[in-house]
Amino acid sequence: MNSVTVFDEPQLEFASGERLEHPRDGLTLFGPVDSRGFEKPSHLSYGVIGTKAGVASLRQFVKAINQPIATDSKLDEMLWPSYPGFEEAFHAVLPTEPAWVKELDELVVQNAATELDDHKRVFAVVSLFLSELRAAKKSDENFRFFLIIVPDVIFANCRPLSRFQGGHGYRVGKKEQRRRAEMLDFFDTYEPEQYSYSVDFRRQIKARVMDLEIPIQIIRESTLRLAAAERRFGVRQLTPLSDRAWNLSTALYYKAGGKPWKLSGVRDGVCYVGVSFKNTDVAQTACSAAQMFLNDGDGVVFLGDEGRWYSEKKGEFHLNRLSAQRLLSGVLETYQSQHGKTLTEVFLHCRSTVNDEEFEGYKAACPAGVKLVAVRVAPERMGLRLYRAGTRPVLRGTFWQVTPKRGFLWGSGFKSRLRTYDGSEVPQPLCIDIQHGDADVQQVAKDIFALTKLNYNCCKLGENQPVTIHFSSAVGEILVSNRLIKDHRPNFKYYI
Repeated sequence: MNSVTVFDEPQLEFASGERLEHPRDGLTLFGPVDSRGFEKPSHLSYGVIGTKAGVASLRQFVKAINQPIATDSKLDEMLWPSYPGFEEAFHAVLPTEPAWVKELDELVVQNAATELDDHKRVFAVVSLFLSELRAAKKSDENFRFFLIIVPDVIFANCRPLSRFQGGHGYRVGKKEQRRRAEMLDFFDTYEPEQYSYSVDFRRQIKARVMDLEIPIQIIRESTLRLAAAERRFGVRQLTPLSDRAWNLSTALYYKAGGKPWKLSGVRDGVCYVGVSFKNTDVAQTACSAAQMFLNDGDGVVFLGDEGRWYSEKKGEFHLNRLSAQRLLSGVLETYQSQHGKTLTEVFLHCRSTVNDEEFEGYKAACPAGVKLVAVRVAPERMGLRLYRAGTRPVLRGTFWQVTPKRGFLWGSGFKSRLRTYDGSEVPQPLCIDIQHGDADVQQVAKDIFALTKLNYNCCKLGENQPVTIHFSSAVGEILVSNRLIKDHRPNFKYYI
């Protein structure tokens, strides 16, 4: 079998059961899918932590997104739709004044962010924000979420590959980091625990704040800029204000407990589980994690066993039977305790192949009567490319089926709704390979295509990867890179 099909753009469901392709169209015309639900957030009480400049920028930005924002006349309205205002789009109130505000001393932040010891630097910066979050938690206010406004110096200096001139203190090698993580030096000023956390600001604060059970949204100060920046070297360029308003508003509504949209026409009782792996700091060991999603956007995260899962010979990760069973059992049990919906089919999405031993473990975790299918979903970064005659790239939704169980899906490409291709490279396909279980590869590909529209951290027509794969690495980094955190929240909104 060798055939090419172009799937229709999946439909999304909004208020009153109305359906449209683009989330921005649906929210503008109808509102969020939970618009009439009892648990829908109607008033989004939130707190803010940042420098004086960051808090001031946030206030101005929130004031702006509470009003309609028209697309600049020089821009394409199809690609950059106008923004109707927060209350109009989400049928909820985002107060212009936060319920709680804490302004951090800019000099203290700058000093913490220029420490040369990577672990000490990121730990200190995160602790500045975390101490204020803990103080706010003691108040009687029922916060829906917190906004963490970070100066750009934190973004530049508090990531794994950050390098900067100047600074204070001294760098610490890997061997010394491992020693410090295990014992306290009475003649030096450090905390052993800081060497057991990620050196990425985002990953570390997401992990350390989980015990407070408050979702956070991290925003760079420069993202809140209202006026267009001068086009010159070293100045960050941003998408139009209307685009940033759409993306941030959608993320805030979701983190407040709302559901902006859900997939339309997806089969009942079907769930999708993304399995990911992350190497640990312990030699030759890795940890597994799983993320489950349904058509209504509900997401559950579960951390699996740590072990020697990586094979250097094959360049892949594989669990043993017992650990595979525990991983899927854990995510299914967590989901049942949280949502209690009956499952009929479980589709595993993995970047690596799934061997026979793993699949037997996964099968043992599934309740009786539940169908299990294991699918390898991996981007073809250096492989196949497809070209059309003329100047336009391949259409988004193109599926090339090469065998009854294998094909290539293009989640990126020319988008008819936008009348353009919004990427900068030749579109890369996803390789879809049904490795275990019986399923129609066309239906599997359609489901994966639909899952490219469930990213609530932005408001786009669709992405090039399904949510099960797109966020797998980021979730794994948060869970595995912060080994001292044991209280992992299962809800997906805490990880994005």
